[in-house]
Amino acid sequence: MTKKRALISVSDKTGLADLAQSLLNLNYEIISTGGTAKFLQDQNLAVTAVEDITGFPECFDGRVKTLHPKIHGGLLARRDLESHMQSALELEIPMIDLVVVNLYPFEKTMLKQGENIAACIEQIDIGGPAMLRSAAKNYNSVVVLTDVADYQAVISELETHGEVSDESKLRLAAKVFTQTAFYDSLIAEYLKSKLELPESELISDNSNLILSYRKVTDLRYGENPAQKATAYSKAIPVENSLVAAKQLHGKELSYNNYADTDAAMSIVKEFSKPTVVAVKHSNPCGIASADSIEEAWRKAYQADPVSIFGGIIVQNRPVTKIEAEEMTKIFLEVILAPAFEPDALEILMSKKNIRLLELPGLTEPYPAGTQMVKEIYGGLLLQDYDQKPIETEKHQVVTHAKPEQADLQDYYFAMKVVKHVKSNAIVLVKNEQTVGIGPGQPNRITSANIAIKQAGELAEGSIMGSDAFFPFADTVEAAYKAGVKGIIQPGGSLKDQDSIDFCNQHNIPMIFTGARHFKH
Repeated sequence: MTKKRALISVSDKTGLADLAQSLLNLNYEIISTGGTAKFLQDQNLAVTAVEDITGFPECFDGRVKTLHPKIHGGLLARRDLESHMQSALELEIPMIDLVVVNLYPFEKTMLKQGENIAACIEQIDIGGPAMLRSAAKNYNSVVVLTDVADYQAVISELETHGEVSDESKLRLAAKVFTQTAFYDSLIAEYLKSKLELPESELISDNSNLILSYRKVTDLRYGENPAQKATAYSKAIPVENSLVAAKQLHGKELSYNNYADTDAAMSIVKEFSKPTVVAVKHSNPCGIASADSIEEAWRKAYQADPVSIFGGIIVQNRPVTKIEAEEMTKIFLEVILAPAFEPDALEILMSKKNIRLLELPGLTEPYPAGTQMVKEIYGGLLLQDYDQKPIETEKHQVVTHAKPEQADLQDYYFAMKVVKHVKSNAIVLVKNEQTVGIGPGQPNRITSANIAIKQAGELAEGSIMGSDAFFPFADTVEAAYKAGVKGIIQPGGSLKDQDSIDFCNQHNIPMIFTGARHFKH
């Protein structure tokens, strides 16, 4: 049997001794480097040092050891080209048939010593990715392993058939380029994170987009049982993100739980007073602020006691015992809070399936320049988060009637909420509590009618907020008939004057903000 060669150079030595022994049993010569060679020798396994092949010693503290023509020539030479084989013979370059390489633990070092850039730089592997890429490029002739999980399958094929199938070699090659692409993108993300620039400037070089994510878990299913789904986190963990939350109790989060809880988190960041946000299907169904978190909970529940059933709760204060006692009376999917009082946690944990999440920094605003990604078939859309504070927008009272000073908090509250409701969006607010929410309709008057119907008698004296301008005066007319006290909207319609005239005729204050807040 012709002796083949395997080059092994790994950081993770899991399963390595068994793999090497199996290769020796299959009559492979093993070539290895530094620490890997020593590990194998300590296991009494025959090893040829790389420098015995290259005739050149490792140097620069091991930074250069496999970057040599006698290594890469043995990986890249095409066995089906006589000219390649003749050159290899003349240059005395031995062929390498199998490569086992996993990379320096850059990610592990970064997560532990991210502030020590010198330590992280030393864990950037150069020779490893080079060997993997060379072997993967020549996958027809070279079997390449970078994942411990593939060791046994390859050995089984070699023992059973004497070779690895073309399909397996192609799969392993694709896996290599996935691994090296992730590795390089992780390094790029880390180095860019050391620059004092907002994410919007770091995430892209204006022509190519680099996104690095690490798998968190497979989910039971996606939005529906027929859809597969997986949760990922950014490879460089984002502090105060939902995937960083600590789960204290309950079933694993579902796809919809993640989506709805993240939507609720984005809303609660708008408020500094004790606030409770209830979300259902990514739309808020009840939001309220108050002087105490218990009162905020009661108001949020009362805003829509029907829709909150099976909903998501996110609040910006710790969950108290009083709240917990009331929360257990209804079915909730998730409660996310900065903390839970011990008695509250004990009470809530009596509900077997409720998911309790703790995230101390959940109210922190998104860092400046943070961007969100939306995938479309065959592409991606990238945009900044809509997080400009409502109070900083250039408000303009466009009617003869002026808003009462005491009502301004409700005008602001309405706009803080409506920017998080699916467009077209209308909300009615009274005393820092949503009383009617009309989300996601193809025209604004239908959204208004939904909000008004939900509010019922509570529409009287409420403030109406709209995420975009009124194309016709029909919405302000509906608001007037429902007893709405004041209106806040972006303005900008060619027919703005029709709405202004109607409000003037009926003594309704209306504020233009000049800033649209569509959410699709």
